[in-house]
Amino acid sequence: MAIPKSILLIIGVVATLFSIALATPGTATFYTNYIPSACYGNTPQGTIIAAASDPLWNNGAICGKTFNVTCTGPTNPVPHPCTGKSIVVKIVDHCPGCGGTLDLSKEAFSTIANPVAGVIKIDYVQTS
Repeated sequence: MAIPKSILLIIGVVATLFSIALATPGTATFYTNYIPSACYGNTPQGTIIAAASDPLWNNGAICGKTFNVTCTGPTNPVPHPCTGKSIVVKIVDHCPGCGGTLDLSKEAFSTIANPVAGVIKIDYVQTS
């Protein structure tokens, strides 16, 4: 017996709302020098990556974890910095004293926001 499409739609909507409800608010900045990294040394990990701030670092236990990051708004006078997209990034580095919860690669930041903004409000959810 097939499951009705309306039931599948309802399940999808509930799952989406549940994941949004579990998101943690924070801020994001961006960086451009990806090697060396605190987690992987001189081994490149691509460009859709991020560095974790001190509160998330936990002595490196966060290395390799992935997060779905969504821009939620500006932190400064740059109007409407968000693109409406989300991105999944891998934690590869530590950013002690950085100005955000997550320090995204410029490529990742540019996917979700205008880099001119420099710092944005985000919601993030660990995916692995």
